[in-house]
Amino acid sequence: MRHWKEIPLFKDVTEEEWNDWRWQWGNRIEDVEVLAQVAGLSEEAVEGVKLALSRVRMAITPYYASLIEYGNQSCPIRLQAVPRAQEATVLPWEAFDPLAEDEDSPVPGITHRYPDRVLFLVTEQCSMYCRHCTRRRVVGVTDRVASTEKIDMGIEYVKSNKQIRDVLISGGDPLTLSDDRIEYVVSRLREIPHVEIIRIGSRAPVVMPQRITKELASMLAKYHPVYLNTHFNHPREVTPESARACAILADAGIPLGNQSVLLRGINNCPRVMKELVHGLLKIRVRPYYIYQCDLTWGLEHFRTTVAEGLEIMEYLRGHTTGLAVPTYVIDAPGGGGKIPIAPNYLVSFGSNTVVVRNYEGVISAYREPEYDLSDNRDEDGKCKLCGGDHKDAVGVAGLIGGKQVSLAPRDTERFKRRRVHGQEGLDEDASRDK
Repeated sequence: MRHWKEIPLFKDVTEEEWNDWRWQWGNRIEDVEVLAQVAGLSEEAVEGVKLALSRVRMAITPYYASLIEYGNQSCPIRLQAVPRAQEATVLPWEAFDPLAEDEDSPVPGITHRYPDRVLFLVTEQCSMYCRHCTRRRVVGVTDRVASTEKIDMGIEYVKSNKQIRDVLISGGDPLTLSDDRIEYVVSRLREIPHVEIIRIGSRAPVVMPQRITKELASMLAKYHPVYLNTHFNHPREVTPESARACAILADAGIPLGNQSVLLRGINNCPRVMKELVHGLLKIRVRPYYIYQCDLTWGLEHFRTTVAEGLEIMEYLRGHTTGLAVPTYVIDAPGGGGKIPIAPNYLVSFGSNTVVVRNYEGVISAYREPEYDLSDNRDEDGKCKLCGGDHKDAVGVAGLIGGKQVSLAPRDTERFKRRRVHGQEGLDEDASRDK
């Protein structure tokens, strides 16, 4: 890794300037020719950047650009930051909004998919525009922040929905906003009695660690519990600067989690991923998720097979502490949410024995206790532990809890025939189909 002073473009930059996040922001690389000098791009690569920029925007902080290995077209830092020609290719199965975030948006800036939590988008800007961004439909189109009116609409929505206990502030990157602006959002949310958890999603510790100041951390600490999830994808991103940024947050009592995206040619290797999760734990960042790359337009060259993800999970489970093993998920197309994908460790089960296997292939039998599950219920059918009937659960948990007897898609031919014969509403409640 080069010291930034070795890069001709930055040789006259002072230490004070380099360590000022506002200087980093104001000097982001957005010009192709400047990028070519810093990263050592070939003429072919330059043309690829220009082609990609006909569709999507580019911005790279000087700090993150300094991590690029000069002239190495396979550099994992370069692949995440420098546009390539493949981004201009849109395939039939790729989508503008693959996760249906806009469809699940009751008010501007809010995505409400899960019963008890919401995504709150407060800006469309990032310090660096990652080439694998799933929100490229809006993020980076302009450096636009949400207006106070829009933020207030989101806060009012959260306030009016008492089932919401967890708010994830994201964007864009909310830490590109000023401390005062961030505090406006966080403090207003903290005033809402039913909001228990506030989370922030930010890649600033990775791509602009100078943004993480003691002043920022002290401000956030006033509104605990506050959590921060960041986005390291490769061990080379774990630098003294990023470690220092994470330390400032951790020292302020802010738990840190990491959400990696499985990316072809960058981290789709068990050994690379193990090195990454070990490096994260050393800087007090808990590996949280590995995401399968979304079906966002222009990202086919980044996507890997699910089999590669499962190979990584098999490797991690047996070769490192469980603390370092994230959950591998597919964020389901169409708004299905995060679906965990894991190797199958359950071999078989009988009436009172479960057969399981470990990472080595060792197969073991676990004998289950013999007792009547109805012992958990009182004479009114209520749970003896919580006093409820478990019928507030939705989906599969609702089936198990007895809320309903079946789940069925809305648009089956059978339900369409029912509507034709005047039986509207049966498709709304599949439990009637007995």
